[in-house]
Amino acid sequence: MTDLQPLIDKFALTTSEFRDNRRVVVAADKLMALLEALKNSHGFSMLIDITAVDYLEYEGATDRFGVVYCLLNMETGERLIVKTFVNDPQPSLPTVTKLWMGADWMEREVYDMFGITFTGHHDLRRILMPDEFSAHPLRKDYPIKGRGERHNFPVITRSES
Repeated sequence: MTDLQPLIDKFALTTSEFRDNRRVVVAADKLMALLEALKNSHGFSMLIDITAVDYLEYEGATDRFGVVYCLLNMETGERLIVKTFVNDPQPSLPTVTKLWMGADWMEREVYDMFGITFTGHHDLRRILMPDEFSAHPLRKDYPIKGRGERHNFPVITRSES
């Protein structure tokens, strides 16, 4: 593994390790500086995934959403998980598309499912749900049976497919 410890000590709130995967929690205002350093100075050239977690009903949670960035150093095979937190009423983070263009659709998916915006994103719009859909279905306060919006979706039968 590369020597990330000085960088992690500079930015991280907490760290942990499990099965050769290092996890770093960073404050939202330091996220971009850490990600830029990881890519430009430490070889984490591949963004594998961006996802989010809603901690609404999680006992002891002080923040509503965790946003998770999974990175890979292609030369060493080292993986690093970077997590930060955002809150309502308007959860937002800067886009990382300037670092990894592959973040484009990943950020759109997180926006669509959780309502977390990525400032500076060149095309932040729904990617999975119809444009008319007004909710974010992976939020824990979204009703299991929906909000009645399914009446707007076309019904396709077997004979039509």
